[in-house]
Amino acid sequence: MRPNVICHIMAGVLMAGLLSACNQKSNQTKTEENMSKLVLTQEWDKKFPKSDKVDHKKVTFHNRYGIELAADMYTPKNAEGKLAAIAVSGPFGAVKEQSSGLYAQHMAERGFLAIAFDPSFTGESGGEPRRMASPDINTEDFLAAVDFLSVQENVDAERIGIIGICGFGGMAVNAAAIDPRIKATVAATMYDMTKVTREGYFQSENTPQQRMEKRKAMAQQRTEDYKAGTYKRAGGVIDPLPEDAPWFVKDYHAYYKTERGYHERSGNSNDGWNVTGCQSFLNQPILAFASEIEHPVLLIHGEKAHSRYFSEYAFEKMTGKHVEGVSAKEGNKELYIIPGASHVDLYDDVAGVIPYDKMEQFFRENLK
Repeated sequence: MRPNVICHIMAGVLMAGLLSACNQKSNQTKTEENMSKLVLTQEWDKKFPKSDKVDHKKVTFHNRYGIELAADMYTPKNAEGKLAAIAVSGPFGAVKEQSSGLYAQHMAERGFLAIAFDPSFTGESGGEPRRMASPDINTEDFLAAVDFLSVQENVDAERIGIIGICGFGGMAVNAAAIDPRIKATVAATMYDMTKVTREGYFQSENTPQQRMEKRKAMAQQRTEDYKAGTYKRAGGVIDPLPEDAPWFVKDYHAYYKTERGYHERSGNSNDGWNVTGCQSFLNQPILAFASEIEHPVLLIHGEKAHSRYFSEYAFEKMTGKHVEGVSAKEGNKELYIIPGASHVDLYDDVAGVIPYDKMEQFFRENLK
């Protein structure tokens, strides 16, 4: 390349940097002006009892798209100094008053500052239209949680981890692949939403022709939605439950559609995602760079879970090692299989199998 061309390029880069610095303050002001003001309930409306070992409060933060996110912060009572912190989200289609809040509160009882947040477009968080999902934005939601935690006075910014549950387990792994500030990652009973969207369960819809049919259906629905000026909902967990429903659907129903786990803001408990809500999952594989994650990852799954193969797939992507139905460890990546447990057993404490001791040990060893 000629020297004068290089000079012109460098001058352009430097000018762009100067303009960015000059406009940073005004752009920040515009971002703050554009952020929505969330209305957050102040009553305890969780699906689990409030612990007397932690302090609780509502907090908000924003992602780099300007979407304001709502979270519950759980802090160990009488905690002093800077704490290791953990951000939790999921399952996919759930809200922070369900599984993620439960996990966060348990981690706070064990000495960590923890937040459970509603992803963009869901629960008490902002974002329009409602009930949309995005492999990019939902990964960004985790990164935004790290932004928020890293500037808290009582948090050590060098000791931040994340927990993703179900579909947000895959998002958590993707977040770990892009943000080295995340020092330790747990994915519990994970789904890779991009894999199941493009392939179907157990690769039952994994041909170009089948994917094209999905694309056509999504495209047609977009046209219909635009004409109607609204977004058709796909429906949450099926109700009433057919007698011949697969056992894992019965498990979902037993959680989301009963007093055990039902919540009025949960999509899975009500009318679900928009039909077009997961369109971009068809061609954006979120585990593409899982092998480049340098920090520790713990994948937790039930032996009997229909979804176990997602964690096994993620473990293979990270380590190159294929395993089925057994625990395994390779370097700082671990697959931990819980004997006899199903997918939904890791949503709450009914079955008593969520390995909180294991998670505590993992975070203590890797957030120090």
